[in-house]
Amino acid sequence: MTKFFDQAILDRKNIEINPLLETYGRYIQKIDEALDNELSLYSESEFIEPLKYSLDGGKRIRPIILTLAAESVGKIDENTLSASCAVEFLHMESIIHDDIIDNETMRRQKDPFHIKYGYNTSVLTGDFVLGLILAISSRLDNARITKDLATTAMLMSEGEMIENRLETSEDVTFDDYLKVIEYKTATAFEVAARTGAIIANGTEEQIEALTEYGKNIGIAYQIRDDLLDWKNEDKLFNLLIKKSSDPRDVFNKMEELLKEYSEKARAGLRKIPDNDAKMNLDNLIKFTSFKA
Repeated sequence: MTKFFDQAILDRKNIEINPLLETYGRYIQKIDEALDNELSLYSESEFIEPLKYSLDGGKRIRPIILTLAAESVGKIDENTLSASCAVEFLHMESIIHDDIIDNETMRRQKDPFHIKYGYNTSVLTGDFVLGLILAISSRLDNARITKDLATTAMLMSEGEMIENRLETSEDVTFDDYLKVIEYKTATAFEVAARTGAIIANGTEEQIEALTEYGKNIGIAYQIRDDLLDWKNEDKLFNLLIKKSSDPRDVFNKMEELLKEYSEKARAGLRKIPDNDAKMNLDNLIKFTSFKA
């Protein structure tokens, strides 16, 4: 009984750390198995332990979106899971570098990568991960997916550069803010949904519909994250608060934008046939909701 009780506590703790586990656990299990299989190809590499450390604790929301998008218009197969690894690796690489730039001291309840392994290993691991993504993309043998992944990587870097420039600006606007989160965050959600639709041979209409879903849920997801972390002085959102005569106006605007982009994400699903995967994509939108 004690063992069962301890396991129940552990399961609940894991769900609290990753709220997606309760509803999307079977997808996460498949994705984690696929990630383990990918890493096993490099078991003799100097990077294997740092890679495992960096992957540990992730919510897997981007690969979940990819697998659900594929399932909503077709089926999940080996290529789907390989592609889901590619988008998770892309996210992982961005976290490693972002944490250095932002001087983060905590990530997923533990030391961020650069504190654990140092700056040199952080930079080199980021480079190695881009190689992993290229290797997966070559196996998928789909030029369209390769181009989309490459474009996403470039836009994410572009977003970081724009944000760095704006941090020293005295005239940050909501348009600036939205452009940064679209590039830095939403593009990864967008490419996840789009890749899932492409790999499952969705129609062009379905591919574009799921692309819109991914982009808009990504924007909403980041707005919610910034609202929850509004006291962080280093956030671009904080600059909007500082320049405002009444911070409540900023919060009200943010909540309006959150609702707007959540609804746009929901609208993107209307051209997808009704099925369990579509319902699960719609349910993900609730993770963008914010209660003040």
